[in-house]
Order: sequence, then structure tokens, then C-alpha cells
Amino acid sequence: MVQTARVSETTEPDAQAGEQQTELKRAIGPKLLLFFVIGDILGTGIYALTGNVAGVIGGALWVPFLGAFVVAFLTAFSYLELVGKYPRAAGAALYTHRAFGIPFLTFIVAFAVMSSGITSASSAAVAFGDTYLREFVALPTWAVGITFIALLGLINFRGVGESLKANLVLTLIELSGLVIIIVIGVYAVATGAGEPSRLTEINTSESGVLLAITSATALAFFAMVGFEDSVNMAEEVKRPAKTFPRAMLLGMGFAGLIYVLVAITSSLLVPADRLAELESGALLEVVRIGAPAFPIGLFAVIGLFAVINSALINMLMASRLVYGMSNERIIPIGLGTVHPSRRTPWVSILFTSAIAVVLVSFVPLDDLAGTTSLLLLAVFTLVNAACLVLRRETVGHEHFRAPRWTPWVGALLCGYLVTPLSGRDAKEYVIAGVLLVGGVALYLVNRLAVGPVEFDPAKISKE
Repeated sequence: MVQTARVSETTEPDAQAGEQQTELKRAIGPKLLLFFVIGDILGTGIYALTGNVAGVIGGALWVPFLGAFVVAFLTAFSYLELVGKYPRAAGAALYTHRAFGIPFLTFIVAFAVMSSGITSASSAAVAFGDTYLREFVALPTWAVGITFIALLGLINFRGVGESLKANLVLTLIELSGLVIIIVIGVYAVATGAGEPSRLTEINTSESGVLLAITSATALAFFAMVGFEDSVNMAEEVKRPAKTFPRAMLLGMGFAGLIYVLVAITSSLLVPADRLAELESGALLEVVRIGAPAFPIGLFAVIGLFAVINSALINMLMASRLVYGMSNERIIPIGLGTVHPSRRTPWVSILFTSAIAVVLVSFVPLDDLAGTTSLLLLAVFTLVNAACLVLRRETVGHEHFRAPRWTPWVGALLCGYLVTPLSGRDAKEYVIAGVLLVGGVALYLVNRLAVGPVEFDPAKISKE
């Protein structure tokens, strides 16, 4: 059962709901927050990785997506307890700093989140050029990917006033494509099409059953990331301590259900080896086989919208994190330079875009997705641990309290999926390591130049 912490008798009503005074207007209600959570999860993961996951697991494609949902859902309980106690726009960096008080560890967490945004956007760029655009015109994937990143950088430079109403529209577009897949599956089952026996087939040609499931889950986890971004809206949500639990858990549950149904439909209609062969184009094949009369170009356009939205959100997040870290003087201050007329952090935009260009030029889609999940699973392990540490700290307002066991299990599962024991590809550690080493180099250069710096982790994400 979910418990509620005791409330001090002297707290104000707003404080009891976790609604502390902030500079930002609290304009986000339960419905908009719900769609924000759903929209942040849906996107590149399921549209681009279905075939890659099938290549690892086989026909039991729904298993790793269900497993990824369970791991993410457990971690969400820790996020909900922490955002209820500390309703500020900082997320993992704030929780890690508050729990462990180690500035370098806080920096690594922030830089890992930033890096995950870049690798996620790079995944979207590859899927854009190699899959959905190819339905209309065939161009070199690397060239399309670089152009895609450059255009995102220009949009970012001009300044993007992201509103949740715009997010709602894009979410509905992304969702419509997945609903189309599910409807095709329902029709196929009703007419006797499809092969149900595939749903229990697990590929054990290179490993045992457990390793096949865990390695596929580690990759499929990429499809569930995004839910944690909602905690950065904490200072703009009405009564966050009451609103967040329902919106996040319902949103994740809905997204998880959609993913499992799409995975089942894909396996029913298309053999796993064919899905694996097509990789990011797997869902297009599901539409072709299940509904030959459906205009495939329309589904490709929906896929384009899905990956564009995911990439833009992630590049915005990454550039703002770099700006925030620079502004707090924990990396060279020049990276936070703001353009005098556009009022956007143009140097951090160039910095993050340059990294993304290198990644889309040389790294395959599954390695980019796997690196994203690796970075975030490491962060989630720390967030679960921080939840356990911070349970000793009380606050004077009501807040969500996760079941006693969920942070423990969440930390163990996330930690396991980070290790090589889960079957994770060694290349993902190399890519993540190179990114983090680059971050450490910036940190050390800055420290040599300006010395130790006291910083507020809440400002890193907010800037």
C-alpha cells in the first residue's frame, strides 16, 4: 500500500500538497501532466527498435517490453517519493546531491543524463533517415542524420517555446500510429491470420533463456525512458504531491500496455527473423502484411513525426543541461554563452549537436539505443539508492511514499541491467565511457582553472 508521510500541524495548505513557492507559474493540471508523461515515453523506442529487439529475443517480443515496463515502473515509485518530498525542477541530480553530498557524483549524474539525451536524439536521426524517410526518397543515412541534427540545432537556436498543448498534439499523432498497429492485430486475430505459437519462441541460439530475455530487456528499456523527464516540470504542476503519482503511474501503465500489444501484433503477423532483418523498418512490414490496403506512406509520416518529436525534446534537454552546468561553473563557462539577439545558449547547442553528428555518422541504431538505456539505468540505480538514503529525512508536508520494497528491487534490477551479466554489448560501455570521460575532462579542466565550485543542482536542469 502507498503510505503518506505525517504532516506538520503548522504547515500551510499549499505546503501540505507540496506546492511550495516557485518563480514559475503552476499551470499544469492532472490531464496535461498525464499526456506529457505518455508523450515523453512514446516515440523513437517502439517505432525504431521493434526489429532489433526481435533479433535478440525471437518471437516472444512482448516479454522484454513487459520486463522493461516493470523495471521502469518500480523506479517511478522512487521518483514519485522524491519529487513529492522535493518538488523542484532538477530530478536525478538534485536527489543524488541531497542523498550523497558528493559534487563530482552529482556532476556525473547530470552529464550522464545529458549524454543520454544526445544518444537518444542520435537514435531518432538514424531511424529518420534509414527507415521512415526512405519510404519517400533514398538518401545516405549518415547524410540525412547529419542534416537532421543540424536542422534540430537551428530550431533549438531560434528558440523553441515548448508548450504542453503542442506536446499533446504530437502525442496523439504518435499514439495514432501505434493504435493502427493494434487494430491491425485485432483484425488479424479475428480473421484467423497470424501465428500464435511465435509468442512463446525465445532465441537461445547464442545464449540461454535468461540471458536472451535480459539482453533484450536492456535494449527494450530504451522504449520506456522519458517518464523521468516529467519531474523537471515539478515547479509548474498544480499540487504536485497529489498530481504526480496518479499521472505518472497511469501514463506509464498506458504506454506499457500499448507497447506490449504492439509487440504481440508484430510477432503474430511477421516472423521474428524477418522483423530482425528489417530492424527499424519492422512496423512498416507489420502494416504491409496485416493491412495491405492501408497507405504505407501515411504510417511513414506518423513515424517521421514520432522520431522528430523525440529528437527535438532530447536535444533541447541536452543543450539546456550543458548550459545549466556551465552557468553553475562546473564546466567551462564558455559553453554557456548566450546569443545576444536570439537569447539561446548557442555554444551549448553547437557542442551537443557536434557530438550527435559524430554519433550518427559512425554508430549503429541499436548501439545508440543500448547506450541510452545503459546511461539512464545507471542513473536510475542511483535514484533508487537515493530514495532509500533520503527516507531518513522528513519534510513538513504530505507526500507520496513508495512501498518499502520497491526502491530495493528497483535498484537491484536497474543495477543488474547495467552490468555485462545482462548480456549487454561491450560497445555500449565504450560509447558511454567515451562520453563520460569527455565530461570528466571538462570538469577537471574547469576545476584547474577556477578551483572547487559550490553549485545548486536544482539550477542545472532549470536553466
